[in-house]
Amino acid sequence: DIVRGRDLYIRNNEKKRKQLEEKLKKIFQEIHNELDNRIKSKYKDNANFFKLREEWWEANRETVWKALTCQTGSHAYFGSTCIHSDGSSQYQTHDKCRCTKTGGAKHEGQVPTYFDYVPQYLR
Repeated sequence: DIVRGRDLYIRNNEKKRKQLEEKLKKIFQEIHNELDNRIKSKYKDNANFFKLREEWWEANRETVWKALTCQTGSHAYFGSTCIHSDGSSQYQTHDKCRCTKTGGAKHEGQVPTYFDYVPQYLR
C-alpha cells in the first residue's frame, strides 16, 4: 500500500508522510528514466507515477513478500490462517510464515497476508 500510495494505516505525522512520498516519487522517477521510450510514454499519468507504481507492485510483490519474511524462520506469527485447498480446514503456518503444499495449501509458499488491502497493523 505504501508503494502504491494507498497506505491505509498512517501513523506518521504529515511531515514524515510527505518525506516518504517524496522519496517514493524520486525512486519511481529514476525507474521511469531507465525505461525504454516506448514503455516510458505509457506512464505519463503525472509526477507521482501512480500507474508505474501499481504495475511495479504487481510485478514485484511476490519478491517483496519473500524479502519481508525471509528471516522469520519457523515462527508462527500469523496463526491458523492457511486454508486447505479443498476449503475444508485451516492450519497454522510453520515455514517462514508461508502456506505449504504438504499442509494442503492451494498456493505453495504464499504468505497468508499476501492480499493487497490488509491494513498495515494486521500484517
